[in-house]
Amino acid sequence: MQNPLTSLEDDVAFANRVINAQTGPVVLVGHSWGGSVITQAGGHDKVKALVYVAAFAPSLNVAPTADTKDFPTPPGFEHFITDADGFVTLPSYAIAEYFAQDVSAEEANLIHATQGAVRGANFEQPVTVAAWTGKPSWYIVAANDRMIDPGAQRALAKKIGATTVELPTSHVPMVSSPEDVAKVIVEAARAAAK
Repeated sequence: MQNPLTSLEDDVAFANRVINAQTGPVVLVGHSWGGSVITQAGGHDKVKALVYVAAFAPSLNVAPTADTKDFPTPPGFEHFITDADGFVTLPSYAIAEYFAQDVSAEEANLIHATQGAVRGANFEQPVTVAAWTGKPSWYIVAANDRMIDPGAQRALAKKIGATTVELPTSHVPMVSSPEDVAKVIVEAARAAAK
């Protein structure tokens, strides 16, 4: 699903509509900001497992950036463009060099063209549910990430007690190593089905 990216509450409400439409157990997968969304939406009774892909994994009543502030600022952060309404995007050169440096030029162009503008203030919104405290979690660390420090990702994975897989990818392992990411999601789904 594509989150509206307008606020944590809006994104979680959107996720809940999709979760409510499912007839069986649900595994939530969140990339980047989406980790905050699955942390909160994962409190839903149908959700049985969480998969974080180079993602934030905030603690209860804490904003997603709190866990990353003690790590080096990733180089991609210097290239955000913020519009008059406070929504953030990346220019095409930054997608190619910092966000998705390990995909083809065509794929990087597609990512740039289809990126959703995220409200910058979202990253300061604390979650009011931390589903990872009571549900099994997996975390895919992107070892060559230039958007969320890989050291911060490792610390997040350890904090939430996640089964952790590290891939030598950019911030978008689901694009550059889709089969490896799919294996982790399948593993989480199989564990959730037991």
